[in-house]
Amino acid sequence: MVPFAGYDMPVQYPAGVLKEHLHTRNAAGLFDVSHMGQIALRPKSGKVEDAARALEGLVPQDILAIAPGRQRYAQFTNAEGGILDDLMVANFGDHLFLVVNAACKAEDEAHLRANLSDDCMIDSLADRALIALQGPKAGSALTKLCAEAPAMKFMDSGPHKVAGLDCFVSRSGYTGEDGFEISVPAGDAERLAKALLDNPDVMPIGLGARDSLRLEAGLCLYGHDIDTATTPVEAALEWSVQKSRRTGGARAGGFPGAAKILAHFDHGASRRRVGLRTEGRAPVREGALLFADATSAEPIGKVTSGGFSPSLNAPVAMGYVPTASSAIDTKLFAEVRGQRLAVQIAAMPFVKNTYKR
Repeated sequence: MVPFAGYDMPVQYPAGVLKEHLHTRNAAGLFDVSHMGQIALRPKSGKVEDAARALEGLVPQDILAIAPGRQRYAQFTNAEGGILDDLMVANFGDHLFLVVNAACKAEDEAHLRANLSDDCMIDSLADRALIALQGPKAGSALTKLCAEAPAMKFMDSGPHKVAGLDCFVSRSGYTGEDGFEISVPAGDAERLAKALLDNPDVMPIGLGARDSLRLEAGLCLYGHDIDTATTPVEAALEWSVQKSRRTGGARAGGFPGAAKILAHFDHGASRRRVGLRTEGRAPVREGALLFADATSAEPIGKVTSGGFSPSLNAPVAMGYVPTASSAIDTKLFAEVRGQRLAVQIAAMPFVKNTYKR
C-alpha cells in the first residue's frame, strides 16, 4: 500500500505487477479506482443540452453531440491553452455525469462551481465508489452479474443494475483492453468487488500494473504526460477535439485558451508527444532528457512516462520532442545514468487496443 492522491492505494497484490499486467491482457483485472472524482452536472432548466452548452465553455469538445447513453473524453483547459485535467463526460439523459482525476477533483469541482453555477447544479458524488473491470474476459465476467452488459459498445455509459445494485456502467477504461468502469454506492463496493472476484477469470490489480497497462496503450497520465503547460495539440490529442469546435466549425472556440489551441490546429505546434522504443533492455524513465545525437550538449526533449512493457518484453516510453523530429522511426538519444542510449520514435499504442466498437 502507498499514499496516492490523498488515499492509501495498492501498488500490487500478492501476484505481483508482472502477473497482474499479463492477467489483465489475457483474462480480466479488477481495479479499485474509487479515488477518482465523480460529479453530476444537473441543468437548472431541466434540459440536458443546457448543461452541455454550459460545459462547452470550459472544454474544447463537442458536448452537445454526446447522445444519451454515450460518453466522450474531454479536457478542462486554461487561458493559455494548457490542460487543467482530463475527464470523461457522459450523457445520462437528464444530466451529465463526469469522472475526473483524483489529484484534481477538488479544483475541478471548484472550477465547475465558479463557472457553471448559474446554469447547473453541481453534485459531488463522493458517496460512490468506482471499480474498473478490464481485459478480454471482462465482458463475460460482467454478463454474469449484468444482463445488459453484452449489448454495450465502447463508450456506452448509463445506469444499469449490477448484481442487483444501482450502478452507472460505462464500457471504457484505461488499459487499451475491452472493459467496464462501474460506479457503485460506496457501501456496496466491497460486495460488488467480491462478487466479481468470485469468477476465476478475475484478479485484483494494483497501481503498478495500471500504469504499465496504460503506458502500453499510449494513454496520458495527468501531471506527467499532460499538464497546465501542454495543449491538446502538443499532447497528440487532436482526435478528441471535434470539428464543430475548431476553426470554421459551428461552435468554434468559446473555451479557455481557444486562441492558442486553434492556432496550434491551424499552424501546428512546435513540440509533440511521441512514443519511444529503446534499443536494448534498459528502461528509459520519466525525466530522462532526449538529444538529437550521441554528443550534442543541448537536450531537445524529455521523457514523461517510461518503463518496461510486460506484453512486449521490452522497454517503452513517451515524451515530448520538437515536431520537426517527431516522425516515426526518427533516431534520438536518451540520457540514462550519464550514458546516451539510442531510442527510436514509435507509433502508439505500443499494444493494439481491443475496444468493442
